[in-house]
Amino acid sequence: MFIEQGVNSENNFWKYLVGSTLIIVTSFVGQIPLLVGLLYEVMINGKAYPSNNEDIMRFFEPNLTLFLILISFVFTLIGIYFVVRHLHNQTMLSITTSRKKMDWNRFFYSFSIWSIFTIASTLIFYYASPENFVFNFKPIPFAILVVIGTLLIPIQTSTEEYVFRGYLMQGFANLSKNKWFPLVMTSVIFGAMHLSNPEVSKMGNIIFIYYIGTGLFLGILTLMDEGMELALGFHAANNLISALLVTSDWSAFQTNSIFKDISEPKAGIDVILPVIVIYPLLLYIFSRKYNWSDWKEKLTGKIELNKETNIL
Repeated sequence: MFIEQGVNSENNFWKYLVGSTLIIVTSFVGQIPLLVGLLYEVMINGKAYPSNNEDIMRFFEPNLTLFLILISFVFTLIGIYFVVRHLHNQTMLSITTSRKKMDWNRFFYSFSIWSIFTIASTLIFYYASPENFVFNFKPIPFAILVVIGTLLIPIQTSTEEYVFRGYLMQGFANLSKNKWFPLVMTSVIFGAMHLSNPEVSKMGNIIFIYYIGTGLFLGILTLMDEGMELALGFHAANNLISALLVTSDWSAFQTNSIFKDISEPKAGIDVILPVIVIYPLLLYIFSRKYNWSDWKEKLTGKIELNKETNIL
């Protein structure tokens, strides 16, 4: 059982507080290249130091900005590895899946489904309201974006999944000895992590319904499927395909994408629709394919302390 793999008498919750702090430190270390780039431009080329996140996103050429932001996740993922391996004496596999090895078929199935949906919905929006988009395609910058995105965006999304659906999910299970508390807490924290995203200032706090709902959806995927493969595939597809297809002046990622959305952002049914319609439909599709059962137990059941749990 996936969530139980980190629950044992030796894995006290204080270790997760220490581990989370160490992971945050590695994230800050990973931001040093961005800081060095900013200081170089300010001190050598005389540019004004950016005063907020939006200014940082526009400070460099989009591909360079994307690279400098994403490279920090490489450091963070390394930090997760050392915390899991040396503080908790677990393997990365134990916070990835309950299976004997990573199931790549599950990853690519989830990736494919959400990629197809994202591409199809983007084209529908484009043809329904072409006045809201401009053709932004430039071959060389786009090719560079494909390379950077393909290499680093899956690392970024995997890092977030390992933190929330892997590490913290098992951490809160050690604290609560049940499954619903880790599911709720990781979803709320995942949503709060997006507080500084420019979409929040443009659309208002209602967008947290989408962020927290997405965290809840990914958590349900993980608990029901006894592993993170489906969540990893979905998250990678969501960020990568979106970065390649559409950018805007108010999105978290500024990219050399194919299209640019020039519409005025507003929170409407499109914010709530994924949470109340699309995500439940995806859960139904996955449940049918992988024969999920016993939803109540897997999502809310109690966890028995097991001294023989997967500590390696």
